[in-house]
Amino acid sequence: MRVHILLRFALVLAIGFTAFMALNPNPPHLPLDRRGDQFTHMGAFAVLGGIARFAFPKAGNWIILERLSFFGALIEVFQAIPALRRTCDWSDWLADTTSLALSLAILHLVRQSWTKRKAAPAHR
Repeated sequence: MRVHILLRFALVLAIGFTAFMALNPNPPHLPLDRRGDQFTHMGAFAVLGGIARFAFPKAGNWIILERLSFFGALIEVFQAIPALRRTCDWSDWLADTTSLALSLAILHLVRQSWTKRKAAPAHR
């Protein structure tokens, strides 16, 4: 139970960091920025999805996808505020949601494989 509390705290920190980086008028440049803005979005939301999956093990993947995708959409809406000197781009939200869905799907497959492996009788 304590692990879930720590993971939920980590998720709050990761969401805060993501929001700060997305809404900061002068964000620091990250190594992924050289490959394009979408790679930074994809990395951030893949990590958010992974943390959320472990922080809320009983939540369905669709719920996690919906909530974090909505967070990505809100970022894009706020980036349309002229004072932030950022740009609102639906393709950034699409990158967020796509990488989020992929990370959740991969974790789902790993979890299924793990469960089958644990349930299989040991061969001697």
